[in-house]
Amino acid sequence: MDAIIQDDLSVRTAGAPRPGRRPAQGAILIPTSGTSGIPKIARHSLSGLLGRIRPGRPGSGPARWLLTYQPYGFAGLQMILTVLVTQAVLVCSSELDLAALSEAALTQRVTHISGTPTLWRSLLMCLGGSARLLPLEQATLGGEVVDQAILDKIREVFPRAAVSHIYASTEAGSLFSVRDGRAGFPAAWLAEPVDGVCLRIRAGELEVFSPRRMLGYIEGRESPLTADGWLETHDRVVRRGDRVYFLGRDDSLINVGGAKVAPEEVEAALLDVAGVLDVRAFAVPNPITGFLVGLEIVAAADGDEERITRDIVLAAGRKLEPCKIPRLIRFVNAIPRDASGKKSRKT
Repeated sequence: MDAIIQDDLSVRTAGAPRPGRRPAQGAILIPTSGTSGIPKIARHSLSGLLGRIRPGRPGSGPARWLLTYQPYGFAGLQMILTVLVTQAVLVCSSELDLAALSEAALTQRVTHISGTPTLWRSLLMCLGGSARLLPLEQATLGGEVVDQAILDKIREVFPRAAVSHIYASTEAGSLFSVRDGRAGFPAAWLAEPVDGVCLRIRAGELEVFSPRRMLGYIEGRESPLTADGWLETHDRVVRRGDRVYFLGRDDSLINVGGAKVAPEEVEAALLDVAGVLDVRAFAVPNPITGFLVGLEIVAAADGDEERITRDIVLAAGRKLEPCKIPRLIRFVNAIPRDASGKKSRKT
């Protein structure tokens, strides 16, 4: 039965109404990114979307946010709501390509930028030495696994800016922010709520219980909730000492002879190799193992590809299990991004 979006943003199904059925409540409808299939439509309450947004500090000048996300997606809508609530300025470009974003950031003197780690790397490459001219006060990352290399790079380029990374998704809503300059999040948060959100790990996957999660999908979609009401994020995590680290998405795993390899884990292990600006791990078909791991590398302009390849091989052998070591390495000019600013996983 078809779902119909009504003028008040509620959803009903086509056909005769069912006896005794209560009308759907008004909601804000947001499409998922659709990186692993057909996008789904999540229903959110306005109060849930506003749950982690705080008014601006009295007496402070208006922040100038650079819009790096599609405005109709979850991250873009969160940015727009933040600007409205804090009475900030939203700097937009008719194009979301790197040249246009870089020009807008410089000419409009933006003070706040939020983007995926992939976009941040690309933006820093495009800005080059001009990046240090930005009066940046806040750098925020989200949407992908945030590795230590990009956190350290942003801190180096913008030493006076606050740097944080947010964990959020279309289904889960905005959950928490990490501000200590380290990848992952404190393991102590598994034992006590953070920003009203409870966290747990089951079978290597992070599950959350949050008052800001979606109300559900529009009709016809299976609920992502467990039997006891927790939301399955499909994000793989591992606890190491006092920290919990994100490994990657379930739907992006590479099957290497039965071993499940997260491309994000491979990338994080190799991003700190000298001369490497960005990398993308991907699946390479193989008749024996099913797949092997391939690696695309964006090298610095003065990078020696032969030396970088040698260092990548050495670092991979030192840090990664044999099934995770890239067997195909190639150099590219840029890493492809999808519409949401994330690293494209399509091969």
